[in-house]
Amino acid sequence: GAMGSVVSQLGGLASLAGINMGADEKETESIAVLQSEALTESYIRDNNLLPVLNEDLWDSQRGEWKPMEADDVPTLWKATRYFRKGVRRVKTDNATGLVTVTVTWKDPELAAQWANGLVALANEYLRRKAIEESELNITYLNEEAKRTDLVGPKQAIYTIHQNEINKAMLARGRAEYAFKVIDPAKSPEIHASPIKLLWLVAGLVFGMFLSIFYVFVRAVWR
Repeated sequence: GAMGSVVSQLGGLASLAGINMGADEKETESIAVLQSEALTESYIRDNNLLPVLNEDLWDSQRGEWKPMEADDVPTLWKATRYFRKGVRRVKTDNATGLVTVTVTWKDPELAAQWANGLVALANEYLRRKAIEESELNITYLNEEAKRTDLVGPKQAIYTIHQNEINKAMLARGRAEYAFKVIDPAKSPEIHASPIKLLWLVAGLVFGMFLSIFYVFVRAVWR
């Protein structure tokens, strides 16, 4: 009965250590971190992107915001919301598992820099998180090992203990811990938008309708 109780507790330890966590769950967690508000907010704050994202409202000579209403002053929350909705996009290919990070900005060099920086930050966050969790689990397992003299439970604890050591070692030795970069972002030579041909056609169509409207109004006026 005592042995059964100890083995049951070890099952909980294994789950705590992350042994039962499948690849799909880890992938889902990694992508969630990459898209999270916390990561985006941290990147904007650490790289002082508020003035860059709100260039029209920033007085570069004085190094402060231009005069405006208090509600219109840019904040980190507003910048994070704007960045997530209009600047950065994360797309996952379910067939291949590849994750594509796209950053759209008027400065192509900054766009490439931000895309690479966000992936690097996500890797660093997940790497540190894995190390911290493994260290906590190792400490807990050491305490559990001291509480029992039974050979079976001790062996089970040491197996989980070794697994946690391996996880920590893997995290410390890999900068690309969660995301392995296949194609680093580069500054594009062709603008993604606006599409000149599309705007030209739209301008011609709009001009034609405007001319017809003008002629019609002039005729009615006469």
